Amino acid sequence: MRILHLSDTHLDRSGGPDADGADGTAALRGLLAELGHLRDLGAVVVTGDVADDGSHEAYARAYELLADYAGRRGANVFYTTGNHDDRTAFADVLGIGHFQPETAYEGAGGELAGASTVEGWRLITLDTLVPGKGYGRLDGGQLDWLRELLATAAPVGTVLAFHHPPVALDVDVQRALGLQNSAELAETIRGTDVQLILCGHFHLQILGRLEQATVSVTPGVVSRIDLTARPGTERAVHGPSASLVHLGAPHGPLIHTLHARDPRMGQTIYEADEEEMREVIGRLGPSAASPT
Repeated sequence: MRILHLSDTHLDRSGGPDADGADGTAALRGLLAELGHLRDLGAVVVTGDVADDGSHEAYARAYELLADYAGRRGANVFYTTGNHDDRTAFADVLGIGHFQPETAYEGAGGELAGASTVEGWRLITLDTLVPGKGYGRLDGGQLDWLRELLATAAPVGTVLAFHHPPVALDVDVQRALGLQNSAELAETIRGTDVQLILCGHFHLQILGRLEQATVSVTPGVVSRIDLTARPGTERAVHGPSASLVHLGAPHGPLIHTLHARDPRMGQTIYEADEEEMREVIGRLGPSAASPT
């Protein structure tokens, strides 16, 4: 099976560029146009920050663009929430993020998770959103639900998809704003048939491991982070990107990055200095009193 993995589309109500010149709608349209040659897709997976402003209009536009693209290829689209998303508006337009879920989880805080089978693979989306914060967390009920699902193996294997990565580079903002209870997730999937974890959030490509599973973090659609910037700072640049995942192939999963042509490729959208990044971490990261 092949999965087109997108993340961080950051569409908004206006459908135009923001104050920094980033335009999620234009980036998504341009990327899908560049990927018009892709066929034989089993699924399109969008791992969060579908909307930048949590508006119904943004989710409706994402649905329209992606349903058309995937539908022409006989594939369904699966969505997860991210830290910029609004659960109520997300659910109003996209439901739990599955077209016809086989099972679903709705938590006390509105968390949305679901499972579907695609070509023998069990695809499970999870909800790591912590409202008002940039970091992610999986609530206990969701982990219990996941543990119960994984007690029975899928026909081929299981793929998890959610927004906040359980792995991070040696970068302060990634450690502060990633998944804060990755150890609990590791314990939950240990020894199960979970083979692959798909995430976004960091706007760059990372490949890692969590227990027996490969973790793949895809670059953002609206922008990507340029790690050649000075340590402690952050530079976002233009360049719509996605990942193509080949499951079941020899030596798999095989994952490669797809970059759309863009006349502004590599040009700076914003650059934050050390002080600005410390403020971001302090405002959006977990406080001393928060559970970790």
